[in-house]
Amino acid sequence: MSKDEYGVLLYYKFASIPDLNSLFSFYHSNCNSLGLLGRVRLSPNGVNVTVGGLLSVLEKHIEAVKSNSLFQGTDFKLASSHHPLNDKVAVECGFTSLSIRVVKELVTFSSYPLLNPPEVSNAGRHLSAAEFHSVLQSAGQLMKNGSPTDDKQLVLLDARNLYETRIGKFHAPSVETLDPGIRQYSDLPSWIDDNSELLRGKHVLMYCTGGIRCEMASAYIRSKGAGFENVFQLYGGIQRYLEQFPDGGFFRGKNFVFDHRISVGSSDTSIMGACLICGSSYDNYSSRCRCTHCRILVLVCDSCQIKSDAYVCELCQKHRMDFGSIPSVEDGELATVLDKNDLKTVCSDSKISSQLPSRNGNAAPRKLRILCLHGFRQNASSFKGRSASLAKKLKSIAELVFIDAPHELPFIYQSYTEAKNSCAPPSGQHAPPPENCKRKYAWLVASDFGGKVEADWKIANQPFDPLQYQGQTDGFDVSLAYLKKMFSEQGPFDGILGFSQGAAMAALLCAQGDKLKGEIDLRFVILCSGFALPLADFGQKPINCPSLHIFGSDPGKDRQITSHTSRYLASRFEDGCSVIIEHEFGHIIPTRSPYMDNIKDFLRRFL
Repeated sequence: MSKDEYGVLLYYKFASIPDLNSLFSFYHSNCNSLGLLGRVRLSPNGVNVTVGGLLSVLEKHIEAVKSNSLFQGTDFKLASSHHPLNDKVAVECGFTSLSIRVVKELVTFSSYPLLNPPEVSNAGRHLSAAEFHSVLQSAGQLMKNGSPTDDKQLVLLDARNLYETRIGKFHAPSVETLDPGIRQYSDLPSWIDDNSELLRGKHVLMYCTGGIRCEMASAYIRSKGAGFENVFQLYGGIQRYLEQFPDGGFFRGKNFVFDHRISVGSSDTSIMGACLICGSSYDNYSSRCRCTHCRILVLVCDSCQIKSDAYVCELCQKHRMDFGSIPSVEDGELATVLDKNDLKTVCSDSKISSQLPSRNGNAAPRKLRILCLHGFRQNASSFKGRSASLAKKLKSIAELVFIDAPHELPFIYQSYTEAKNSCAPPSGQHAPPPENCKRKYAWLVASDFGGKVEADWKIANQPFDPLQYQGQTDGFDVSLAYLKKMFSEQGPFDGILGFSQGAAMAALLCAQGDKLKGEIDLRFVILCSGFALPLADFGQKPINCPSLHIFGSDPGKDRQITSHTSRYLASRFEDGCSVIIEHEFGHIIPTRSPYMDNIKDFLRRFL
C-alpha cells in the first residue's frame, strides 16, 4: 500500500475509561490536526472508531493512540480505499466531517435501552481467522481446550443485520448457519431469546464485520448459563478473515462495511445478493435505496430503479401483509411494480403511521405507534378528548391509537345528585334516552358482573366506593383475546399507554412475559395512575419490560389511585427497567413542563 493512498481505519477497545473528557480532547485535537474524517464514539466502557484519510496520516494516528496504555492489545484494521463514490454515500457513511461523541453504549445492543447490557468480560473465546477456518474445515474432529468436538454440535451464528447478510455470509458444508434476519443489531437479543433452543448445548461460532458486535452478543448468550457456555467468536471479524484468506475461504459474496467502501469482496467475484424487485443477481448498495416503510437498505438494480422508487423490504412484506406481495418478473417483464400512488393508498390504512419517510430521506422518520387503554367506565372517545393536549405535544414522535375496552357497562346513577357531571338523570328529572349517551366500557369487571347490559338506566345498588378497583379482577381473558385481535388487525404497536384500569391491564400484559411473543410484542409501556391487581400474573418474578410510571405525588394528590399504590406497581418491574414521574396534580396525565419533557425523553429512546 502506498502511503499517499487514501485509506480507512477501524478499531474498537472495551476498557474502563477513567477520564472521558481527557480522551475526548485527545481525539478532537489529534483527528482535527491530521484532517481525519469519520466517527469516533466514546463511552465509559471503551471506544469505537471508524476514520478515513491518507494512509500515512492514519498510521500517525495509530502511533498516537498506541502511546496510551488503555489501547494495549487493540486490533487496528487499516485498509486502502477509494474516495466515497458520491456525496450521498459520503453523507450516509459519515465521511463528510469528523463526529466525536460520548455515548452510553458503543453499540446499541438492545431495543430496551433501560436494561443493563451484558458484561463484555464474559464474552466468548476469540478464534483467529486461521483457527476459525480450521474449525470449519475440520468440523467433526476434536480440538483441544474446549473447542468444538463434532459437526452435529457446531452451529454458525451471523450477528449482523439482514441487509449485510444479503450480500455475503459464511457457508461451510455440514455446518448449520443461523441468520437471524434482523433489521438492526438491537433486535438480536430478542432473536436469541426466541431461538435459544437452537443454541442450547451447541458449540456456537459467531462472526460479524469487525468483531465488536460479537463481544456483546456472545456475552449475552453465555449469560444464559448452563448449556450456553461454549461460544466462540471470530477475532477481527470477516475483515481479518478475508485478509487471511483472499480467495474468500468459507465466506461467500461480499462483506458489508459501515464506511464509504460499502462492501469488500474477495478474489471470488460470485454475487450472492438479488434485486428486491426482479430477482436478478445484484449486490450494489451504492444507490442507497431503502424500504419506504422501515428505512432498511434494499437491493434494487439499475433498471428497476428507473421503473419505481418506492420499495418494501422482505421483512415488511412478511410482517405487514397489507403491503401486498413483492413485485415479481415473469417472462422478462415486470409483472407488478409498487409505485408511489400504490404506496400512498396502502399506507393510508390506520395500521401504518401517516408519517412514512420517503425514499429521498427528506421526510420525518416513522413515528412510534402507541395503543391507548382508557380507565374504568370510560371509552376511547372520552379518553382521546382528555388526552388531546398529550397527543398534540407528542405528534412529532408518536401516534396515539385509542380503542374501547371489550366489557360494556350498564348506565347507572346514584340516588342523589352527585353524578351531575355524567349523563345520569338529576334528581326529579327523567333520564335522557340511553342512545343519546356514549357507552362506557371496562377492561376488568367485578366477579358479579353478568355481562348483560340493560337498555335503560338503573340506580346504583350502593354508594360509590373509591376502592372498587380492587374487586374488579374478572374478565382478563376476554380483554386479552380482544387485545390480541387489535394487535393483529391494527398493529403493530411499539408500546401501550394505559390510564388507571387501563394501566393495570397493560401491566398484566407485561407480566405475561414471553407467553405473548408474536401476538402482543411491546417495546415499552406507559402506566398512568396505575395499580397492581392481586392476580396470579403478579407473582414474585419481576416484570422485564421498559416502563414509565406517571402518578400524583404525596400527600394523596390523586384521590382515586394513591401514590403508594402506583409506586408499588412500579416496584414490580425489574430494577433499572422503570422510570417514575411524580406530579403535583390529580387523576390526570400532566402535559406541562418538566413532565412533558420527561415523557418525551423516555419515548425518544425508542425512536
